[in-house]
Amino acid sequence: MKTNYSRGRRDRQGSRKQVKGGNPPVAARTSGKKTLQLKKKSSVAGFKETLLRRKKPAKNEKPEEIRLNRFVANAGVCSRREADKYIAAGLVTVNNNVVTEMGVKVKVTDDIRFDGKKLNVEKKVYILLIKPKGVATTTEDPNADVTVLDLVKDACTERIYPVGRLDKNTTGILLLTNDGDMSDRLTHPSHRVKKIYQVTLDKPVTKNHILQIADGIELEDGPIAADMISYVDPSSKVDVGLEIHSGRNRIVRRIFEHLGYKIKKLDRVYFAGLTKKKLPRGKWRELSPREVQYLKMK
Repeated sequence: MKTNYSRGRRDRQGSRKQVKGGNPPVAARTSGKKTLQLKKKSSVAGFKETLLRRKKPAKNEKPEEIRLNRFVANAGVCSRREADKYIAAGLVTVNNNVVTEMGVKVKVTDDIRFDGKKLNVEKKVYILLIKPKGVATTTEDPNADVTVLDLVKDACTERIYPVGRLDKNTTGILLLTNDGDMSDRLTHPSHRVKKIYQVTLDKPVTKNHILQIADGIELEDGPIAADMISYVDPSSKVDVGLEIHSGRNRIVRRIFEHLGYKIKKLDRVYFAGLTKKKLPRGKWRELSPREVQYLKMK
């Protein structure tokens, strides 16, 4: 896919910024290193005195307390935001008591149950799936013939769930995990997680509409603008590459439908630093330790 992007911003003089060729630039961040210098003790006695003053761990230290929604998420049930809904609905008990209040803290030694089933903190699992067309992302659709969980049923014994959603007819990269903290970070708007889609339309996209999408359009649920957009094939102009960080429902489809286009194909080719890496549709793989560490820094 060509990356001759149009940026969804203007510079101070009002002219449009263009990036031609290669990948979009990434802002380099640097931080200065602080050097800590320690003064040497003048005597062995002074050194021993320093050791004696060091804080010793408490013998009867209480177990660490964490928020209930985080515990439920870390047990692989759902994300933290979804856990709040289950807690409010009275589906979670702590030591045989129903808890519906938000922000309650619990100990890892407490008896915590979801819908009557005891919860334990699981080993974290991270699965990358290339979702095919016609497969539902939601795990709670009784009318779905096939869901993404059916495609990864042999990946692990832990209960995993999708990070965000792709609609039934959208293909491409989908992350599944039982790491509720990571799921929340990657789906929360404040983290501006990068996603790139390749879109095939029913007719050529006009240059004016490319510029409108870059500058921003008004939808029923508020304004939206692409971070970058370009033609994949400038000769036909029916294939468009679009970078966006919004996670609003069906946002890419709604952008083009608003301008009078019908999407024939929609494929997510990039998500939070993850790419297909020649993985066929319908197949999955585990993330490497390096990939997991990268996502935890998001």
